[in-house]
Amino acid sequence: MIECKNLTKIYRNGDVETTALGGVSFTIDKGEFVSIIGPSGSGKSTLMHILGALDNPTSGQYHLDGREVSHLSDDELSELRKNKIGFVFQSFNLLPRTTVLRNVMLPLLYSDISGKDREKRARECLKYAGMEENKFYNLSNQLSGGQMQRVAIARSLINNPSIILADEPTGNLDTKTSKIVMEALRELNQKGHTIILITHEMDVADYANRIIYVRDGVIEKDALNKPGDNNI
Repeated sequence: MIECKNLTKIYRNGDVETTALGGVSFTIDKGEFVSIIGPSGSGKSTLMHILGALDNPTSGQYHLDGREVSHLSDDELSELRKNKIGFVFQSFNLLPRTTVLRNVMLPLLYSDISGKDREKRARECLKYAGMEENKFYNLSNQLSGGQMQRVAIARSLINNPSIILADEPTGNLDTKTSKIVMEALRELNQKGHTIILITHEMDVADYANRIIYVRDGVIEKDALNKPGDNNI
């Protein structure tokens, strides 16, 4: 599903060059649950932006479902993100004075799908993500952190993406709520979804079946993992 070959990313500010990625190569198969872990400044956020088609590498190749992503136009990248990638962010990115249902339906706003079918699909995604039905008409700012993240997960599923890219999804949550969110992601993976998790916390990364360790812009280690040893 994903193939990265010798990805580099160099940021330039006048005559100063900063290498964020120094030649990164790996593949991720359909149905995997992979954590990418590293400290601040390791390059993991840069790698996340490339995997999410939010930025292009300076050199190297990134293939998603057989397509070379770095050669696509802005419109093609936008279409790719809409149809292939579901994003879950640390800050939830929900509209605060909008209902749970409408937040989940937002990615379908400019689609040809009827309003009735949008709501039906949103309800299905919310139930799939484990959200209580009696909260569907609550405003998002009336929810707990864990509930908001479940809504964000449901929204990431609305276009049936190939992968779910979760960027520090527990960063704003307490330990108990973090566990609930990570269990939800694990359940989605067990149902067949490909999950890529970006984190700096080992107990969060440990939910994955494979961990890629990044430091100073290179992969230090890429290893299979038995989930559970260091879980929250």
